[in-house]
Parts: sequence; C-alpha cells; structure tokens
Amino acid sequence: MKRRDFVKVCSASAAGVALAPAAGGAPLPVKSYARTRLVDEKGRAIRLGELKVGANYVFDYPYAATPCFLLRLDRAAPGGVELQTEAGARYRWEGGVGTEKSVVAYSAICAHKMAYPTRQVTFIGYREAPSPVAGKGRVITCCSDRSVYDPAAGARVVSGPAPQPLATILLEHEKAADEVYAVGTFGGEKFDEFFAKYAFRLELEMGNKARAGVEATTVVLPLERYSVQWARC
Repeated sequence: MKRRDFVKVCSASAAGVALAPAAGGAPLPVKSYARTRLVDEKGRAIRLGELKVGANYVFDYPYAATPCFLLRLDRAAPGGVELQTEAGARYRWEGGVGTEKSVVAYSAICAHKMAYPTRQVTFIGYREAPSPVAGKGRVITCCSDRSVYDPAAGARVVSGPAPQPLATILLEHEKAADEVYAVGTFGGEKFDEFFAKYAFRLELEMGNKARAGVEATTVVLPLERYSVQWARC
C-alpha cells in the first residue's frame, strides 16, 4: 500500500471504528464521509507547502452548505490533546498533517450559536494578531458571541460561551503527490442543528442543494474570497 501521512485517527476512520477514548471517557467514533480532494478554483490540487502561514482558507465539507477552515499554523500541532463534546463524550485529538504537523482543518460553524461564514459576511475566523477578544492572537475567534478556540490544540475552547471545541475535519495527506483529502469528522458535529436553524436561509440561497454531500473535490478559497466582509473583534 502506498505510504500516506494520515492524521493519526484517519486510519481508524476508514474502517469506521471507534477510537480509543481519552482517559476516563467512552470511545467516540470517527464519522466517515466522502474522500474529497481539496483543489483550487482551477481544479488543481492544493499543496500544503503552498498554503500561506496564518491565512484563512475555507472549503465546503461534508455538505455543500457547511464551510470549514483550512489553516497552516506557524507552529507544529503535535496532538495528544484530550477534549470533550457538549454531550460529555471524551476524545483525543491527534494533531495536524504535513511535514511540520502544522496544517489543520475544522468545521467553521461556531459551537455556540452556529455563526458561520456566509457569502455576505463572516463573524468567525483565525486571527494571528492580538485583539480584545483574541487576546495574544493565533486563535479562531467568533465575534458574534466572543468564543475563542485554539487551532493548535484541537480547536479547544479558550474563552467565551462555546460549550465544546469546533469539530475536527480529518485530513489525509498523500506525501508523494503532496495532495490533501478530507475524509471525515471527529468530535462534536453541529450539522443537524445548523440545518434546522438556517433552513429558510439555505433554502433561499441553495434550494435543495444545501445538504447535498460533497463528493470528489471541493474548492478551497481564501476567506476574503469566500465572504465579502469579515467582522473583526
């Protein structure tokens, strides 16, 4: 079998099995979705080495209406972080991908009131610079409810009302081709609540395509190209 650089939990996701729990918790299953290649607007594969450090990139996965962040951090994210969902399920986040283990991906749906990047505006994004909400920076902030997440630690909640980390998007990196695929999620998904809350808006914007599963490829865009405005805080 060709060697691949998996997020450590990906090998389990392919088989649809539950991962070993964090200390004291019950096993939390990985949820597998379509193996989807990340590409640019011209259909070319995203290369991890070409991602700008600290830039916000957005792609839709696992549904056409559910945006996710792709980030290349300025530091390694080695993993081994114990986290817990809102429902109390404990799990261990096993880090980023790439040679420096610095590339991570998370659902861009805030875990509090489900603010997310729309085509018009986003209230959530990664900030390197300090701010009153972001503190020293290098965090994902939601200016809608002032929730702050640490992307180098499984998007754990640093401050604010969010009841759980952002859901991890599992990435599979093929070293030889330097291509990256989204293959599933790990942690507390908010998709059902998201579709229920925004049903009317999504119906107006996308018709019956909002909950269509993303399949072979998904386009990665800089946040400023995905959303017209970014509310800062």
